[in-house]
Amino acid sequence: MNQKKSPSILRKFLLFNLLVFSVLGLFTFVYLKAIQPNLVNIKSTNHIIVIKNTTDHIQRLKIDFNGEGLSSFLLSARFLFQSLDRVQFFNLSGNLISDTDMLDIDQNEFSKSAVIIEQEINNSSIITNNNFKSNKIDNSLEYYKEVKDIILNKLKNEPLVIESKIKNDFFVRTFDRVLMEEKVVGYILVSEQANEIIVAVKERKNFIIRTVLAVALVILIFSVFLNKYILKPISFLVKYTESIKTKSSKPLNIDNFFIRKDEVGTLTQSIHEMTLDLQKRTNRAETFSTDLAHEIRNPLASLKGASELLDKTTDQKDYEKLLNIINHDVERIERLITDYTQMLKDEASLSREKMSKIDLGKIIKNVTEDFKQNSICLSKKIRIEIINKKNKKNLFYVLGIESRIEQVIANLLDNAISFSQSRNEILVEIEEMQKDFLITFKDEGSGFNEKNIDNIFKRFYSNRPENFGEHSGLGLNIVKNIIELHKGKIKAINRQDKKGAQIEVLLPKYI
Repeated sequence: MNQKKSPSILRKFLLFNLLVFSVLGLFTFVYLKAIQPNLVNIKSTNHIIVIKNTTDHIQRLKIDFNGEGLSSFLLSARFLFQSLDRVQFFNLSGNLISDTDMLDIDQNEFSKSAVIIEQEINNSSIITNNNFKSNKIDNSLEYYKEVKDIILNKLKNEPLVIESKIKNDFFVRTFDRVLMEEKVVGYILVSEQANEIIVAVKERKNFIIRTVLAVALVILIFSVFLNKYILKPISFLVKYTESIKTKSSKPLNIDNFFIRKDEVGTLTQSIHEMTLDLQKRTNRAETFSTDLAHEIRNPLASLKGASELLDKTTDQKDYEKLLNIINHDVERIERLITDYTQMLKDEASLSREKMSKIDLGKIIKNVTEDFKQNSICLSKKIRIEIINKKNKKNLFYVLGIESRIEQVIANLLDNAISFSQSRNEILVEIEEMQKDFLITFKDEGSGFNEKNIDNIFKRFYSNRPENFGEHSGLGLNIVKNIIELHKGKIKAINRQDKKGAQIEVLLPKYI
């Protein structure tokens, strides 16, 4: 069953932004729809205050609710309508009985638009009337018929708000009853030009549109950047690891990513190094197994031959000789398996152990002091001396694993002691270089007879004919692996000043 392919990060990112944009768009739509009604309600609230003050003045002054009384009142109470364009009074039948336009309080000429929107203040209901024509209010009988219809049929106990466009102007009008001694005596219509509402709505719409376009552009640019510089490289690295996993004959080339100094470049370098390390370990394990099988084959053949002859021999000396050969071969096989097993354990533990700042000089001193008390050193009267070169502070800090560095020093000292004769001297020199520390081990043994001295670092290699079988030939190979793990180098040469071997170890300084 095929596993369902997971969508890419870019697709998820775009879908997430689309969802966010949709939600923001919905809230924006609701907000824009609510702007104009909210601003209109503010206007109508002021109108209601004016209507209430007007009604209070009419009642307090006992003005007759007729044409003559109201006209006189409008002339004497102009201050109440300074911010308004027009105030009209209607009787209970819906007929106009007084109008500020007739009194020249405001000479603006009104004409009706094709659309009037009516809204009750409390319940915010909106009524659209398409019967108003674009004629002048004063000369339009149809306008007064519509107003009369609103008064008689639509105006209830709550004020009614009307939004209308007259030519290029926007007006807010408020209808309400006139109560005197809790009795309805007529109706009042307050009109105010409110073009600022249209301007405010338009400005906010433009601002929101500009903001949305700017955000969309930023997201688009970020998406392109994200895809080109992050997602595509990561996708390429995924394909690279898959090609390594499937052992493709033509793995992808990731050299272009090495030049990047950012996290992608670091990730590429880490993946590349991990891949090489895994390949190196795999090859090493395969080679180890092959070499071990080869090394065991020789003592097994000898063991088999000796065991076959053992049953046929009758001579006691030959019998004992064959037993010694069998015992020697068994010990050799056991030593090979033991050392090989230990080497595999060391390989595994090396990958898990953490490096820290350690003093190389202190480690060398401690290991050397232990070897000075070694029974072989004491019996051979071998002298071990440490020489510090070019380091007055006597501090040699490196980044490493202390137990492994101790293992390196111990193996090299043990190797030097095994080749040394009685009363020989072993020198351990520590020299500070520009970026590294150089540790040199010098002995007075026979030196190296190999044409290629580097062979001594190969697995199962041993140049000890007189002690054949007593060493597995893995010691120097283990030392080399540990040194390389610490980003160091190791080299073997014959001494120039006298006979003997010289092994140089280079370890980088701790920075």
